[in-house]
Parts: sequence; structure tokens; C-alpha cells
Amino acid sequence: MLPVDQPCPLTLPVTRGMFQICDVRCCDWLVNICQRKRELKARTVWLGCPEKCEEKHPRNSIKNQKYNIFTFIPGVLYEQFKFFLNLYFLVVSCSQFVPALKIGYLYTYWAPLGFVLAVTIMREAIDEFRRFQRDKEVNSQLYSKLTVRGKVQVKSSDIQVGDLIIVEKNQRIPSDMVFLRTSEKAGSCFIRTDQLDGETDWKLKVAVSCTQRLPALGDLFSISAYVYAQKPQLDIHSFEGTFTREDSDPPIHESLSIENTLWANTIVASGTVIGVVIYTGKETRSVMNTSNPKNKVGLLDLELNQLTKALFVALVALSVVMVTLQGFVGPWYRSLFRFLLLFSYIIPISLRVNLDMGKAAYGWMIMKDESIPGTVVRTSTIPEELGRLVYLLTDKTGTLTQNEMVFKRLHLGTVSYGADTMDEIQGHLRNPCPQTQSQAGGNNASSTPPRKAQSSAPKVRKSVSSRVHEAVKAIALCHNVSPVYESRAGVGGEAEYAEADQDFSDGNRTYQAASPDEVALVQWTESVGLTLVSRDLGSVQLRTPSGQIQTYCILQMFPFTSESKRMGVIVRDESTAEITFYMKGADVAMSSIVQYNDWLEEECGNMAREGLRTLVVAKRALTEEQYQDFESRYSQAKLSIHDRALKVAAVVESLERQMELLCLTGVEDRLQADVRPTLELLRNAGIKIWMLTGDKLETATCIAKSSHLVSRTQDIHIFRPVTNRGEAHLELNAFRRKHDCALVISGDSLEVCLKYYEHELAELACQCPAVVCCRCSPTQKARIAKLLQHHTGKRTCAVGDGGNDVSMIQAADCGIGIEGKEGRQASLAADFSVTQFRHIGRLLMVHGRSSYKRSAALGQFVMHRGLIISTMQAVFSSVFYFASVPLYQGFLMVGYATIYTMFPVFSLVLDQDVKPETAMLYPELYKDLTKGRSLSFKTFLVWVLISIYQGGILMYGALLLFESEFVHVLAISFTALILTELLMVALTIRTWHWLMAVAEVLSLGCYVASLAFLNEYFDVAFITTVTFVWKVSAITMVSCLPLYVLKYLKRKLSPPSYTKLTS
Repeated sequence: MLPVDQPCPLTLPVTRGMFQICDVRCCDWLVNICQRKRELKARTVWLGCPEKCEEKHPRNSIKNQKYNIFTFIPGVLYEQFKFFLNLYFLVVSCSQFVPALKIGYLYTYWAPLGFVLAVTIMREAIDEFRRFQRDKEVNSQLYSKLTVRGKVQVKSSDIQVGDLIIVEKNQRIPSDMVFLRTSEKAGSCFIRTDQLDGETDWKLKVAVSCTQRLPALGDLFSISAYVYAQKPQLDIHSFEGTFTREDSDPPIHESLSIENTLWANTIVASGTVIGVVIYTGKETRSVMNTSNPKNKVGLLDLELNQLTKALFVALVALSVVMVTLQGFVGPWYRSLFRFLLLFSYIIPISLRVNLDMGKAAYGWMIMKDESIPGTVVRTSTIPEELGRLVYLLTDKTGTLTQNEMVFKRLHLGTVSYGADTMDEIQGHLRNPCPQTQSQAGGNNASSTPPRKAQSSAPKVRKSVSSRVHEAVKAIALCHNVSPVYESRAGVGGEAEYAEADQDFSDGNRTYQAASPDEVALVQWTESVGLTLVSRDLGSVQLRTPSGQIQTYCILQMFPFTSESKRMGVIVRDESTAEITFYMKGADVAMSSIVQYNDWLEEECGNMAREGLRTLVVAKRALTEEQYQDFESRYSQAKLSIHDRALKVAAVVESLERQMELLCLTGVEDRLQADVRPTLELLRNAGIKIWMLTGDKLETATCIAKSSHLVSRTQDIHIFRPVTNRGEAHLELNAFRRKHDCALVISGDSLEVCLKYYEHELAELACQCPAVVCCRCSPTQKARIAKLLQHHTGKRTCAVGDGGNDVSMIQAADCGIGIEGKEGRQASLAADFSVTQFRHIGRLLMVHGRSSYKRSAALGQFVMHRGLIISTMQAVFSSVFYFASVPLYQGFLMVGYATIYTMFPVFSLVLDQDVKPETAMLYPELYKDLTKGRSLSFKTFLVWVLISIYQGGILMYGALLLFESEFVHVLAISFTALILTELLMVALTIRTWHWLMAVAEVLSLGCYVASLAFLNEYFDVAFITTVTFVWKVSAITMVSCLPLYVLKYLKRKLSPPSYTKLTS
């Protein structure tokens, strides 16, 4: 029998097994809890009833902080000690608390380490506090929330799904909402989206008609209504949902699309809006399109980290050799550790301090450069990255271009009008339409005869004047532009049209639209005499050159989409009741829709070669019956929940048949100053440029040509749209057969290719001289940056100016923000901020190059300073029976690393191999840097050999020449060491600066002055003798002269590339 308190032996394995299973399951459960992402679902949101939400939704707070109060110290320490260099010094410093291992004063180890950590923690704390203040400011913004009891003030962070929020003009929209009501009588408002999609133009948004029609605000609580919204997603350009009012008979159903939404981080530009919150916090479009910022570490820091690991291996090997030669006597492991500590100066802690101070100095130099005024360095840890770039990813709108459109060309098939012949068009418009029409109808009635005999009447019978009238009218009507009168911004209603002349001639009129092209077209029609004076959701009013007002009723609007590449409008002329369908779009989309012609394709090509953005304009006259039939089918398609977009497109396409081609327009997007020479400079420097834009394919291709990103003679391969693996495979094979051609690919096709053929696409794209990605979402831009880093291992730089570029800027190794029209979000998130694109040339060629070369020289010299003293220690120990006794102690070691050599060594940050003008004139010099030859294992090995040679000479020389007392060895060797270091700095310098000379003289003066106070180390009587002076001079000469001779011979026999240019 077993004692009662002992378990049965058979049950032990079973019990242990059960515990193991439970343990594993618990761990799995915890891992799942930590890793699980909440599944995003579609939702039904009741108006003004957050409590009815079935799911729990995230808080509506913005959080950009990296740490919280508990994780700050551990987080910062982890970021520091994940570097081998810092971790090594922490271990060495801690070892000094063990009496058996103590070989010097504690302050010689802890003071430098404490200084490095204190500076880092303070810098991080300041950055973190600034982030906290910015977040607090945004989260504390007050908004009016509509409740049953009236309006209440609520913080942005306390807004919930289902709340009814009132947003005033010029106020930020706090969360994603469906637009219910507006103070504007038209039932629509404008919003600014520059921080969301990077476009500076205002977007027109339309309120849900059911709620807009309610008499008063409070009636929103008297109805029973809900919004069905699709699950949160990344796409900022689409939305599908329905609005349902249950308490009416029959229930009212309205389809909701992107034009009924108000996304977070956009700004209300006109009127006051009321919306129901559908997505909050992490589920808003703006947050889902923003990636978390990563801690950026420069390539030079990583290379130095590798070298310190190599030095550590050398340190261990040297210590093992010493213990072996000692014969493993006594507690050899203690001797081994003491040798490790004695030679610990092989890896100098001052390396981090010097490099960090150097980075700060480079940042200061960049900001003080008068050639690039307004440049700000926001991340001081990576200035050397600017000298190692291979890929430059740039945004288009506002970065390469000014986003200012100018109308340049109108082509009617047989006649073309340019900037110098626009007065002819004015002449045609001033004269009434040449066909026999009543004056009352003006040129509107001119569309009647062609409609009645559209198929039979040949086009030739139309005079040029008639075609000019029709073309200009079509351009003035087919758009999404609204005139805005700032002087009347505060007035509730519109002015009476009886006072039209007085109001519409007001200089305060500005045009707003979703695209700057549209504004340019409408401004052009105004300049030739046909002015858009008023527009709301239901009507458009034009003023003719004679001052007559023409009113058109808008029956349907078909907005531009990236799929359709066209937009259309159906209008009814109020004076003649004629219904006309106008359409304009890209030539690729319109060529199959318009009637046969022999000039469109050729002229589009000609305009594109001039760098103009082209639009084809066409029309079709409709009878009342045709329109009524279309409207019933269109309304039915818009209400369908499944495949709504396809059904709507199919109905619209039924109208797009045999349309009459009116004209072709050409608009120029002006480039930023000096974009072409800057891109050429970067290309000559060996940098490959990729343009990533949210704009249309045609526009992106146009700008790529006009900016000379793609040269005139270069072929362009336009990657056809692909939707599945098979199509992607075929298209990649087609692209593989092309050689030396630029690639143009859309964001959707890119997504498909990355899903199935990531490696193949990256390999092919990287061989291209230039790549253009159009219709890119912010997350796709960031993904491309990561793809290049992963597949090439080269350094990438992202340049942008809008909120939509932030993800890309943060994902790239180095981010440059441009302060432009699209706000300051990109420049604040970037590592470097410039005011103009052309400044990037000097930032990279001059400052990037200098920072990298200086840091490489500084890093290697600081290592040399540690290696030389460790070599002397090794020689000293081996001569004195491998004793683990320090050669120099206490203040000598601290002084050697600080006041005696610090200033001359640090003055290397002022060194330059070529003048800035030469670096800009010969960008090819930049190419060498990407190979990393300034800091490599080869250059490092040269410095190691120099250190061993000099350390050996200094120590053996001192031992050979010393006389009676050991204290003389210390005096001779240490003085010769200081002189050698000062001479080596002089040898390394390529261009002298007056501060370098001051640093050399000052350091020597400090050493000579301190000799009087170092009685415990030196014999003061001996160091004032001639014997001391000649011995020190002789040793110093032997250690340095051969190196000076070798350097002279190398410069004569194999000069570096920059000396050939400067000679």
C-alpha cells in the first residue's frame, strides 16, 4: 500500500500529461487573444441611437504615441540595447561592481554610458511629449451633438457610432459619417480632402434627400430611420449603403454612394453639415490608410554594428590567446574576464557619442544652408541615408507639379485653336449661331436640326462657327464645377437671379470642383465669353457674351470613376425643353463611344507628346420617351444591394451609343520649378525614380513625359488591367519581352500582381529606367516602398506633400516632405522637410554625400583610437609575463577619450573632399557612395592594420628607449600616443577648415597644460628634459611618417575620382 499522501505511480504520467495539455492550450489561447484582430463587419446604424448598436465599436480617439507612461523607459532602453555596441558596454560597466573583475574607476565606464542614455531618453521624451500634445489637441476638439433634448457639446474622442454630429464651416470632420442635412438650400456642400487623398480641390457632397427635406433639425428624432453601411475598408473612393425610413408608408429606401459620405480628417468648406457617425477611431478610412511609424535606423549604423561584432570576436580571440600563453594558470577564467575588460577599449563607447553629435552637426548644417532655405531636419538620426539612396519614390500632384491647370488647345477636327487664336473663338461666340434660329434660343436651338436628322445630315454642312458654339456650350455644361461667391458666404439664401448682372460680375467668384482640369475648362469658357454663374443640384445657369442668362435643368449626373474614365450629364434646356446627354472623358474610353472619325487618335497623340492632358467631348440628343425609359431603369439599378456598380454601369452604357464627337481639349498641368533638371541630376547620380500617384493613368503618363521622368525616345509599356492570376501571368510575360522601357501600372493591377507574382514583378520593375504607378492608395504606396526594400536591399527615399503620402514617407528608409498646397501633414511626418522639389538635388548630392563620407571617416577613426590603445595594452601585457594589469588608469583613459583627442577627431565632421558646386556639377560622384566603399570590411581592415602597426611601434619604442624607471615608459608612450592621434587626424583631413586647426592646437595645449597636474602618473622632472622630447619625437616619427609616404604614393598612383575633378 502507498501512503495516503502519495499519488499512484500510474496516475503520475496521466496527470503530468493533462497539465501539459492544459498549459499548451492556455498559451495558445493567450497568443490568440493577443494576436486576434477584430473582424470587420457591415453594420446597421440607427439615427441618433448609439445604444442600438449590436457590436462594440472602437473609441474615436487618435493615438500617434509610441509609448505610454509604463512602457516609455523599458521601450527606450530596449531600442538602445538592441544595438550590440550599447549592450556590450552595459555588461562591461556592470562587471565593475564585481571586486575580482574591477580594473579601474567606476566613472571611467559608467560616465560615458550614462551620458549616452541620458541624451537619448531626453530626446525621446521631448518627441513623445510633443506627440501626446498633438493627439490631445485633436481628441479634445469640441463638436455639437444632436440629442432629443437639443444640442450638447461633446469631445471628438467621445463620439460614438450612431451619434448625430453637427460640423461647422472650416471644422474638421471627426469621424466617418453619412451626410444627412446641410444649411445650404441646394442640399449639398463642399469638403476639402487634401489630408485624405492629396487632392487640393473641393469635393461636392450631397445630403440624403429624405432627411434634407425634413422641415426642422429636431425632426431627425421624430422619424424611425437607419443606415445600412458596408464593412470598414481601405478604399477612400467608394462606398455602398442604403438609407431606410421605416415609419413612412411605404418605407422609403435611398441608395447611398461615395457622394453621400463625409470621411474623417476632411474639412467642411461650405455651410453647416449634420451627419450620422458610421465608423470611428481605427475603423475610419483615414486611420486604416495610415501605417504605424517605424523607428528608422541608418544603414551606416547597421554597418558599424556589424563591425563592432567583428571587433568583439577579435577581443575574445585576443583574450583567449593571452590566457593560453599564460598557460591557464590558477583561476584562468577570472584572468580571461579581466583581459576582456582590459581590451574592452577595442570597442569604443565614444563611437556612439561622436556619431550622434556628428548627426546633430549635419542637421544644423542642412538647416543653415542658404541655397535650400526653409529645409527642416525632423529626424536627426539618419542624415547619412541621404547619401546612400538608390530608389526615389515621388508623388505627382503638388510634388512634381504645381497642380495649376491652364487651358491650351481646342481641336474641332478640321480646325485647331491654340493660346494665340482664342480671340477667334470669342468672335464666333459674340455672333449669333449661323444656322437659322430664333434669337430667344440663342445657340441652344442649334442642336435641334442635327438631332432630327442625325443619321442623314452629313457633318460637313455644319459651319465652323456652329461647331464652336456647340463645343464651348458642352464644355460649359458637362462638369462638376460650382461657382462660389465668398462675399455671400455668411448669407443663408442665394441672391435673387433678377440681380444677376450685379452679382455674377462680382470679382469674388471662384470655381470649385473635384478636379483642377474641370476648373481650368470652366475658367476658359468664361474667358471666351460663356460664363458659369450659378449651379446647384438641379440646375445650371450660363451667361452668354450678350449678357443673356440660359438655364438648364440637370436631370442626371454620372461622376468620373477610374473604371469608366469618363463623366456625363443629362440636361434639359429650360427655353426649348430639349434633352441632351453630354459626355467627356479619356480618349481610350471615348473612342469606341463616338461616331467614326479619322482624326481623334492622331490628335490625342500629338497633344500627349506636348505634355497636355486630353479630354474628348461628345453629345447625344434624347427624346422625352428615351429619357423616361432610361430613368426608370437607372433608378432600379441604383437601389440594388448586390453588384450595384455593374448594373448601374450597364444602364448608362445603353445611352453611350453613336455619340456625336464635338471637340478635343488640351490642358497643361504646370510643373514645379526646375523639376526637369532635378530629375536629370538624380538620374545621373544613379538614382531610379518611381512616380506613385493617386491620379488617372493618362494624366500620370502625361506628367511622366513632360517632366522628362520618361525621355521622349523611350518606350512606355502600359500594363493592361488584370483581375486574376492568369491575366497577371500573361501580362507579365508580355512585359518581360520588352527591353529598356518605362512601366506604367495601375494600383489595382499592382495589387493582383503582388498577390501572385511579387518576386517576378519586383525583378522586372527594378530593371526599368522609370516606373509610374497610378491610382495608388496610400497603403499601396507604402507597400511599394517595403517591396523595394525587401527585394533589392537598397535604400529607398519617399517624397510627398499630402496626407496621403504619410504612409509611404514613414515606410521608406528616408522620407522627404514638401510643404505645399496640400497642408503640412507630410512635411511634419517626414524625416526631412523642404519647401521645393528642386532642393532635393542639393540635399542629396551635397549634404547626403558629405554626411555619409564624414560619418564613415569619423566612425573608423574613433575605432582606430580604441584599437591603438588596445594594441599597446596587449604588447605591454605580453612583455610583462601576460599580467592582466592595466597600462593606463583613471584620468589618463578618460582624458585620452575626451579632452586630449575629442575635438580634433570630431572636427572631421567639417571635412569635405569636393566643393558643393563640384558635387552638384558631377552627380556621378554620388554613384560611388551606393556601393558603400567609404565604410566596408576592406577599409576597416586597413585601419586595423594601421592601429596594430602604430600601437606596436609606440609601445615597443617606449620599452626600448626607457631607462631606469617604469614611470618613464608611461610618460613616453602616452605623449607619443597623443601626438600620433593628432597627426593622424591631420593625415585624414582632405580640406582644412580653420576650426580643425584650432581643435588641434587646443588639444595639444590642454595636454601640455595638464602634465603639471598628473604627478601620480608622470615624473614631472623627466618630462621637462631634452631626452624625453627627442625620444617622444623619434617614436612619433616612426609611427606616422611611413603612413604619410604611403598616402602620398597612393594619391599619385591611384587617385580617387573626386581628385581628378578638382585638379
